[in-house]
Amino acid sequence: MKTPRIMTWVAAAAATSLLITGCSAGASDTGGDAQKKDSMTIAFTAEPVNLDFTSTSGVAIPEALMENVYESLVRLDGEGEIQPALAKDWTLSDDRKTYTFELQDGVKFSNGADFTSEDVKYSYERVQKDWKNALKSKMDIVESIETPDDSTVTIELKKPSNTWLFNLTSLVGAVFDTEGTDDLANEAVGTGPFAIEKFTRGQSIDFAARDDYWGEKPSLNSVQFKYFKDAVSASNALKSGEIDLVSNLQAPELAGEFQSDDYQIVSGTTNGEVVLSMNNAEGIFKDKKAREAVMHAIDRKAVLDTAWAGYGELIGSMVPPTDPYYEDLTGVWKYDPKKAKQLVDEAGIKGEEFAFTVPNLPYAKAISEIVSAQLEEVGLKAKISTQEFPAVWLDKTFTEHDYDMSVINHAEPRDILTVFSKDYYIGYDDSTIKELADKADTGTEDEYISGMKKIARTITEDAASDFLFLFPNLVIAKSGVEGIPANRVSDAFKIADLSWS
Repeated sequence: MKTPRIMTWVAAAAATSLLITGCSAGASDTGGDAQKKDSMTIAFTAEPVNLDFTSTSGVAIPEALMENVYESLVRLDGEGEIQPALAKDWTLSDDRKTYTFELQDGVKFSNGADFTSEDVKYSYERVQKDWKNALKSKMDIVESIETPDDSTVTIELKKPSNTWLFNLTSLVGAVFDTEGTDDLANEAVGTGPFAIEKFTRGQSIDFAARDDYWGEKPSLNSVQFKYFKDAVSASNALKSGEIDLVSNLQAPELAGEFQSDDYQIVSGTTNGEVVLSMNNAEGIFKDKKAREAVMHAIDRKAVLDTAWAGYGELIGSMVPPTDPYYEDLTGVWKYDPKKAKQLVDEAGIKGEEFAFTVPNLPYAKAISEIVSAQLEEVGLKAKISTQEFPAVWLDKTFTEHDYDMSVINHAEPRDILTVFSKDYYIGYDDSTIKELADKADTGTEDEYISGMKKIARTITEDAASDFLFLFPNLVIAKSGVEGIPANRVSDAFKIADLSWS
């Protein structure tokens, strides 16, 4: 789920992912029977409201479906490098506007249909015409798509782009069967190594390995994603043997309970910027001075230590350190409650109540408590409203923009220009960065990096929202589980690499 690959240090970041404790497996670790070794049950907390990421935002759907059910022409490896997927090779024209992809042979969709270049053309044109997900804008740059034969796709861009090929590794690159999009909310027809056997809304997704998969066969025959409302329930399910792995522990203080030879704890990084969102378009935070007050009122280190047990990393911007244009901006807005009080007085908002809508996710609820307390100390009064996630939060806060402040982990890679566009829920005035973004994308590699750094700094200096910390990847599993990704560098939680020792 990353963008163009100008990256080298992602590999270094992967190397620094910390294996807190890992132990050799025993027979008891795998459940003690042969059948268990063919299957695995994985806990998640944010469940998909449906199976259609073309019309529903959020990470939960692509997390389950990308690389497991749906595939793109290209994919990211564990180090964040672009690799072949449905395209076995590609070339780029001298003017950097035309990509020619050579497709894999013998690929079939899970419904038995053959995969051809027409499916690529259909899928990518559909992003432009029919998608409702705001990430569809990543495909706006495509001028035309031609299919000279079944195994070749030629895609012409309107202008050179440093980001487009990388964007193809995300959900916008997913290839659908031309006959397989009638009921995307309930049925997923893809070319991936697994098919969905059963989707029980709000509870679980059952995946079955495909015998006719074109690539390397997965080790597991069946995998279940099981959704829990809170981290305590998920960790208890791991202790009882109901599940085998917690995908990302949502209560890091519980990690100490798994310090034994029966379990392994893997900690790495993600693309997820935990953002204290402020509505720039209307309400109390339309005034930049009010937003500046918030920026000075928040002790981010205290938020990280109190709400997330110190796991994670302070970043100061909408850019994780694994991106080529990362710059440490943690010093731009220093914790200064005295200055915050002064700004509150100058803005005339002392004691004014504002709507703080919080998704009912563990990290968000924990953060909202300490943030509201810090804001109260400088004269700002948050009225916290907890909303069911994803259904209510996506409807009320994200879609209707009915909020003043919120907090959410923006997990999609390189999404700074999406999140800080004028039509997105934050309502940021992007007029000052549009030209910068265009020049960066069409320029040289150095111009791309310097341009994106300037954009990130502009957004931070505008106090558009507060970037609390980079969300960690904290995985707890039985000691016999192998193939766990330490870093989450894409939308997907890839299950084909998982196995039992």
